[in-house]
This record gives sequence, C-alpha cells and structure tokens, in this order.
Amino acid sequence: MADARQRTIIKVFRKYSHSLGPEALEFLESLLDAHEVSDEDVEYSVEWIAKEYNRQDDAQMKVSLEILKRVYETFQGSRDSHAADQDMLDPESHLHFVDAFDMPLWHWSTERSSFEKAAGPLTVSSSADSRILAMRNRLDVIRQAVLRNDHFSPSTIPSRDREHLLTLRSTKQLLGRPGERFLLLGMLTYSKEGKLCLEDQDGSVELDFSQLDQPSEGLFTEGCVAMVEGEYTEDTTLIVIAIGHPPCESRETARSIYGHVDFLGRGSTTLLEDTQLATRLRLELPDLSFFVLSDVWLDRPETFSGLQLMFQHCIDNHFIPKVIILCGNFSSKGISKNSAREVKRYQENFDVLADCIVQYPLITRYTHFVFVPGSLDITVNSVLPRRPLLSSLVSRLKSRVPKVHFATNPCRIKFCDQEIVIFREDLMTKMLRNLVGVKPDVRNDDLKRFSILDQSHLSPLTYSIQATLSDFDHALRLYPLPTALVLADKSDRFEMTYEGCHVFNPGSFVGKSFAFSAYTPARRESEEWCETFDSNNSPGN
Repeated sequence: MADARQRTIIKVFRKYSHSLGPEALEFLESLLDAHEVSDEDVEYSVEWIAKEYNRQDDAQMKVSLEILKRVYETFQGSRDSHAADQDMLDPESHLHFVDAFDMPLWHWSTERSSFEKAAGPLTVSSSADSRILAMRNRLDVIRQAVLRNDHFSPSTIPSRDREHLLTLRSTKQLLGRPGERFLLLGMLTYSKEGKLCLEDQDGSVELDFSQLDQPSEGLFTEGCVAMVEGEYTEDTTLIVIAIGHPPCESRETARSIYGHVDFLGRGSTTLLEDTQLATRLRLELPDLSFFVLSDVWLDRPETFSGLQLMFQHCIDNHFIPKVIILCGNFSSKGISKNSAREVKRYQENFDVLADCIVQYPLITRYTHFVFVPGSLDITVNSVLPRRPLLSSLVSRLKSRVPKVHFATNPCRIKFCDQEIVIFREDLMTKMLRNLVGVKPDVRNDDLKRFSILDQSHLSPLTYSIQATLSDFDHALRLYPLPTALVLADKSDRFEMTYEGCHVFNPGSFVGKSFAFSAYTPARRESEEWCETFDSNNSPGN
C-alpha cells in the first residue's frame, strides 16, 4: 500500500512539473501518517501541498525539502492563529478599489513559460510596437491556458486512436501539407486584400467558410481569438470545418498556478488565506451587499426620486449596502465640452446628488460610493481604459461624501478573496455590429456572454473598432477570471455563472421602475432589485 501512496504523491507533483527526491517523498509520507490521512484522501491532501509549494517564489523543479517544510509550518501556523483569533472580520481592511492605470503590466514570456513584470513606466502614448505587444499578449495568455487544458495537452497514455487525434498546430506547419486537416489557434484578422484570416505568432492563413453552414457557437469579431479546425488546400486556404472559442480556464486553476503573481498590484495572497477569508465571509458577513446601478441619468428629476426611495428603504429595513456602484452615463444625452452651459448643468447635477446622499447620515458614514464613467461622460480621454470623471465637476461630492471613489472604466474591487470587475460599455451592440465569418446563433444569449470570458478580455476587438491605450490593454484582461464581472450594458438585465465567474448586467436605472442589482459576496450571487414610486412597496424581486 505504501507503493500506491508513493505513486499518488509523485503523480500529483509531476502534474505541477516538479520531481520528488527520496527525502521529500519520505517527509510527505510521514505527514500523511501523522495526520492519519486515508488512502482515499491522499491525492486531495497532497494536491493542496503541491499547489502551495508551486506558489513559492523560490520553488525549484526538484522539490526542496526545506521549502516543503516551510509550506507545512506556514499551514500549521495559520491554523493556530485562526483558531486563536476570535475578532469579527473587518470588511474595511479587506476592501480595495483598483483603477486600471494602477495595475502592473505582466507580459507572458514564452521562453520562461511564465508571467514577467514589464520594466519601465507605462505611457498613454501608443506606439506600433506596444500595439503589437498588446495583441500578442492577448493571444499568448489564451494559448498558455489552452495548452494546459486536458483536451489539448499531449496524452502520455498509449491509445489505439492516438495517431488520429488532432493536436494544436501552428500556421507554419501548414506549408507543403495540402489535403491534411489541422486545428489552429489564432486571432481573426483581415488581410490587405480584405480576406478573413487566422493569424498566430508564426504567420496567417486565409479562411474559407463556404462549407460551414450551421450557426457558430458564440460571437466572432475581428480581433477575437478562435480555434479553427479545417482542411488545408493547394490554394493556401483553410476550408473551415468547425470554429469555436478557446476553452475557458477557471479562476481556481489559474490561481493555483499563478497565485504568486500580483496582477492587481495590491499584494498576492495564498490559496490558504483565500480559503480562510471565504469561509469567514460566509459565516460572519452573510448579508453584506454591493449595489450596482447603471445609466444613472442625473439630468432626469425622477432619477433622484428613485435614489431617495432606494436610500429610504435601506434605512427602513436596516440594510445598509457596503458599496454602491453608480455607472454612467450620468446624462441621458451627450455633453458638448464646448458648451459651458451644458457642462455647468452637468456639474450641478452631481452637486444635487451630493445633497441627496448626505440626507441619509448612516449611509453617508458607512457606504462607499464608486462612480464609473460611461462613453458620454466627461473624462480626460475617450478610449479604453477611461479616466475617472473630471475632478472639477464633482468637487461637492468629494467634500461632502467621505467614502467616495471616482474610478476608471473598467475598474476592479478586491474584497477578501474576491475580485470584482466593473465595466460600463454597450459591448453587445458593438460586437453584433462587427461579426465576421459564419453566422452566429443570435437567439442564444448565453453564448454572447460566454464570448467575453472565453476571450479573457473585456473588448475582443481590433484597435480600429475599439481604440484602447495599448500600454494599459492588460487592464481589460480577464485572466485569471474574476470572481464577479459586472457588464453594465444598455441591453436587458441578465445573470449567469460560468467557470466559477458570476456575470451580470444590472440593467438601466431609468423609467418609472428603477431596476438595479445587489451582489452578495458571501454567496457570490446577484439578484434584481426594483424601486417604484409606490413607497409602500419594499425593494425586492
């Protein structure tokens, strides 16, 4: 039975590209014996240790006994301190607001098969090289996850059908092999001749969709990454047999490998710390909530009536949200920067909002207010990521509301073990307007939302369609997957959970029935709330 245990231990560490020496193997076996781990639980227990070892900055390919002991001692110390600490979880100390321009840039290094932090400062001026690098990063981030997926990793088990299985190929491997079938991963682009092509790091190939009649699963736009299966012809084109989005890697899997990488610039935490925080959050703060509102048109008087109803119902029901996120547009129509009268009226609307909020002292003291600009709001720039609202226009809010945050678009909230991404953009309309290739199944709304997560990017489009600051393109990256993603869009409200990421659109806070969403971190779920002018009704579904 000892041999079976050893094989299990070796197999688990080999999964993370680590080899075990006799001393390390003996130490792990002694731990299993000391904790009386049954044979059925050996793989689960060793998996946790292997993940934590892999997260160490000084982890070596051949497992170091010293580092292994340190991992175990850290685990034991965390258990003891957690048992001794009886204080309630303080949400303020675990709540961080991260702007797009504060996130460090991590490039994917194909040589080291790891993320590397960019050297030197980032600038808002886009060069041709930075644009190419940003697009390459988009493809590389997806490729490294696909190559790790069980369906595309080379099998080590001999199989009768192994020689007939398709493996991921590069465009350079097509040359001189007409009549053969290939599976490629690349970015959909147009050639100078206007032909739709699939481009990867080695070249490009023209795509022929003439024999693909069935609707595609998902939305494919110029600039998105696609997996294409097809037959290469003597005309140097690929006759497409099937097309799909790359498989999405769960947050848990990505964190287990790259947990040591501080993608947000707020300090990395171990998986053990995340697990402990998640448990405490569920037990100690089960009702803590974030409100998310979109299209808060401050130039409409009824909007303030809806906000007052929302605030008053919170007070009446003793339910004060920890965070209220207000997404633009904050005007029902565009504001001309050359019109002093319109700009002044725009500023006065925020002044009225400040006066409205301070009428509720409990909310003013306890709740964090986050303002995320839309495309029609007045900011320094009009490309993604967008700068916050101009400071001169929101001075009264800053002076009267103590916990107010003017965020970029997109922005992120790090809360305990969770990462919440807020993005205000009418993205679905833009994607449907720029579809390429085979006709999609537009009736399946879920597939539209899958496209964003499968692409690991908030805007899977080319620069010509959606301009972005290439040095900050990583701020639009969705890798690792966030815990929750707010896609504030003018389309209908929805909610779904995909690969552990909860995605929802709060809908528009307009009309006579003011709809918004409440996200509960303890449950990682959102629900629709609604305010009406009937003050006898409490907010709810």
